[in-house]
Amino acid sequence: MLEISNKTNLLEQKSYKYQLQDIENPNLYREIFPYDEVPKISFNHRRVPIGMPEEIWITDTSFRDGQQSVEPYSVQQIVDLYKLMSKLGGPYGIIRQTEFFVYSKKDREALERCQDLGLKFPEITTWIRASKEDFKLVKNLGIRETGILVSCSDYHIFKKLKMSRKECMNMYLATVAEAFEAGVSPRCHLEDITRADFYGFVVPFVNELQKMSRDAGIPVKIRACDTMGCGVPYSEVALPRSVPGIIYGLQHYSDVPSEMLEWHGHNDFYKAVTNASTAWLFGACAVNCSLLGIGERTGNVPLEAMVMEYASLRGSFDGMDPTVITEIAEYFKHNIGYKIPPMTPFVGRNFNCTRAGIHADGLLKDEEIYNIFNTKKLLNKKASVAISKTSGLAGIAYWINDNYSLEGDKCVDKKSPLVTELKAWIDMEYEQGRQSMLSTVEIERKIEEISKGEFKRL
Repeated sequence: MLEISNKTNLLEQKSYKYQLQDIENPNLYREIFPYDEVPKISFNHRRVPIGMPEEIWITDTSFRDGQQSVEPYSVQQIVDLYKLMSKLGGPYGIIRQTEFFVYSKKDREALERCQDLGLKFPEITTWIRASKEDFKLVKNLGIRETGILVSCSDYHIFKKLKMSRKECMNMYLATVAEAFEAGVSPRCHLEDITRADFYGFVVPFVNELQKMSRDAGIPVKIRACDTMGCGVPYSEVALPRSVPGIIYGLQHYSDVPSEMLEWHGHNDFYKAVTNASTAWLFGACAVNCSLLGIGERTGNVPLEAMVMEYASLRGSFDGMDPTVITEIAEYFKHNIGYKIPPMTPFVGRNFNCTRAGIHADGLLKDEEIYNIFNTKKLLNKKASVAISKTSGLAGIAYWINDNYSLEGDKCVDKKSPLVTELKAWIDMEYEQGRQSMLSTVEIERKIEEISKGEFKRL
């Protein structure tokens, strides 16, 4: 049967509707996932078209998945981070939603205090156990959408739930029916989709969800969860690991509209950000992230990374304020006590800091030579130099100018007596066996001594 596609506006063959394959033994894709070896990436040379939606946005799981890997945040910390997230996302809600637990009194207090702020974005959603009581709780809290765990790989169906595929699907569908009965819009978290039988379970299951959604008149959101970070962004990769294949397949074979399609990834194989961008490119409107990438094991997709990726793909921040990224990082460091790895892009201490003398020489001449963009303007974080045995005269001069906010004629250069004398002292320190970095206090004290008090310790 031929139909005009609403997506491409072309005459297309009506897609074959896949049926559940209720197999006796689990399909664990052992040729791809041999447990004693690194997972394999297999190719089938099938290409799917890029299909970036008209709108794309970010959703957040900092207060759900993020809290599962660090000390739980206090109510006030959640409220403060929520306000910062809203400020970062801007007036158009590019950071569209964030999800909360509702199990404990503290969870509900944090949620209600965030609701009381009256902020439009990010919209507050929840993540709950699949039970009638929890659905009623969500409804009573005035929440319209909640996440429900619907694990979809045979690793989970057979090994964790100890069910057949048919039994598992029926349980999930009954749970979604309860959400509809409570008047709550379910967001189905298809856990472990990158190790799941896509045509044998995922597509038939999502087809049933779509049918139920149409009958109930309540939307169902599909969150494709790359739980183990096995997703691969490359073109022509075979399922179940293909991110383009998963996004295209959910749209093409299950008629999931882009605005109902969301990607949630982990960073086990260093592909979290690239996989999330690929999901956008191939048709998912939403990518799910957490602040600083904090999440289980290797973490989630860092929200701040996708803010930058959004601007790269769209050519604009569309109202987002990226300087808030630095505010969030400072809050984590000073108010929560979280230690950000120093090399972390955009938020780490060293992300725009150099120790190499030759790089510092370039920064001194024109910071654009060795800085990724105007980090002072976009992140309120000026390019910097750390003093070590490799800094050289240029690095020392740059450090002094930066540390003491010297401009114009007041700047020192690498020929200044202060710089040459300070370098001689630094060289002597390392020649005598020093291994550690020089602290700001040590350097300022020495500068005050060399300059005979002209430069005071800050």
